[in-house]
Amino acid sequence: MIVWESGLSLVSWLLALPLAFLFTIYVLELSFGLFRSSDRNSVSQSALAKDLNIAILIPAHNEASIITQTIEGLLDDIPAGTRILVVADNCSDNTAVLARTAGAEVVERSNATQRGKGYALAFGRDILSESPPDCVIVLDADCALDKKSAAKLASAVISKSVPVQATNLIHSASDVSPVVQISNFAMIVKNLVRQRGMTRLGGAALLTGTGMAFPWQIFANAPLANSDLAEDLGLGITITKQGHPPFFLEDAGVSSEAAAKEDTLVQRTRWEHGFLTTARHHAIPLIASGFGKFSASQFFLGLHLLVPPLALLMATGMGALFLLAFATYLGSTPLPFMLLLTTVVAAIFMTIGAWIMEGRRILTFGALIRIPIYILWKVPVYLNFLRGSETRWIRTRRSGEDIFTDPKNDE
Repeated sequence: MIVWESGLSLVSWLLALPLAFLFTIYVLELSFGLFRSSDRNSVSQSALAKDLNIAILIPAHNEASIITQTIEGLLDDIPAGTRILVVADNCSDNTAVLARTAGAEVVERSNATQRGKGYALAFGRDILSESPPDCVIVLDADCALDKKSAAKLASAVISKSVPVQATNLIHSASDVSPVVQISNFAMIVKNLVRQRGMTRLGGAALLTGTGMAFPWQIFANAPLANSDLAEDLGLGITITKQGHPPFFLEDAGVSSEAAAKEDTLVQRTRWEHGFLTTARHHAIPLIASGFGKFSASQFFLGLHLLVPPLALLMATGMGALFLLAFATYLGSTPLPFMLLLTTVVAAIFMTIGAWIMEGRRILTFGALIRIPIYILWKVPVYLNFLRGSETRWIRTRRSGEDIFTDPKNDE
């Protein structure tokens, strides 16, 4: 009996310790990121990019429904002389015509085998290299920059000589479904609160694919031409390892409209499979490299990558608590169960704190208490990852587009 209980206790510790460590990282990031700083990392108004040569690069695939609005919104706010370059990539609609009419410079790219955002960015970079700007801002075609954010990003890029990431959030109407509300809140936790906390700890900011700005010297040599689903995350990792950790500029913002409920699962599958695949390959090497080189930017970035998306983290934690409770009933020491329970409860309270501080405007209390249902709704995403991660880039349907759009045109 003693041998049985000792063995069961050992297994319980082996289950509890890694998960408790992941929850501790999550709690630590939220603890440091929960409260806004007084200056929100803002750039001095006197330093705004009035005389800089700025280019905004927009990769666009079949964006006829939104591209005019995106460009007109930019023209109302960007510094004079800013170049807007749209790469109409493998388009089968009139994206290029509409973008030109709205006032952007447009180049068209067609390649049946090299598909995806990374290839479009590399193509646009080749065009920009003929007359290199000081700063390149990458913006998705369905996104809008907050007021003066282009100038703030460019000023920060030039003053710090590293890539700069704006706060990237999703907006939606107040009456959207709880699933969409919770998904939007998860983006706030990931792209604002945890981003803020990780960078305060000394880690590099995560590049999120849109609202990210680069000095030309770094952008010119960045590994862009690939079809990775998380090309932005991988790009940030590469640049951090090269000694140019991205900076998080909370005072600049970029936003996009939330996907419809029927598209949210597809969108989250693409994002989270890309994150999990990238994290699997880079988290441990970054931690080891950061520790060996005394690089806080690499070390804390690696720790951040260890933590899975919030729904997966909570689902795994709850499942492990059930197993540990059963092991305790069978004779294991209760300490592993108590350790994991403590960290899970702390994570839940910190998540509620994030909702109080940042999330109440987009997540109603009624939707908040449905988060356990949302976690169950996400289970197929993670089961599909175990069977084989999503490798295709599937464009999210825009507002007003036909739900029956041929998916072959959007891969």
